[in-house]
Amino acid sequence: MSEPSRLSAMNELSAETVSVEVSVECDDWLLACPDAVDLAATAARAALSRHAGPRAGVPLILGLILTDDAEQRRLNRTYRGIDAPTNVLSFALADWAGDLASPAPPAVAPVLLGDVVLAFATVEREAREAHKTLADHLAHLVVHGVLHLLGFDHQEGEAAAAMEAREVEILESLGIPDPYRVII
Repeated sequence: MSEPSRLSAMNELSAETVSVEVSVECDDWLLACPDAVDLAATAARAALSRHAGPRAGVPLILGLILTDDAEQRRLNRTYRGIDAPTNVLSFALADWAGDLASPAPPAVAPVLLGDVVLAFATVEREAREAHKTLADHLAHLVVHGVLHLLGFDHQEGEAAAAMEAREVEILESLGIPDPYRVII
């Protein structure tokens, strides 16, 4: 991602209070992608700024965890009953997609949106196999995970198409090519 794209994505959030806390539990992330923390936080902020919905402006706290496949496998087994690592998991703490008619919390009370957890070896392998940079794939999966926290899903055809379109739009704003375009 180019520096101007990164800065413009950050500047769009100047009116909102968004705290993105990135925890690196696997040093391989930083060895393979030294800007992983900044890239992940920028992607998360871009997803939140463009698609926070009718509760835009509510202070948010989001956690991003860059971990390894062993921890991701443990989380996937514990919370989804699937004994295998996966690229990204989202753990929502707020029901952002719930009853939108209910009032938003007071502006002074931040919403703990949740955590997005990414597994290094799986993400790195997927990027390599798809001929994408690790940085671009990391940003895509962060956006994907944040959209899950905001209530988007990709299990049904129409919902999947809507989520994919939002991902592409957000990534484009960051200067990242369409991740669904097949490169031969």
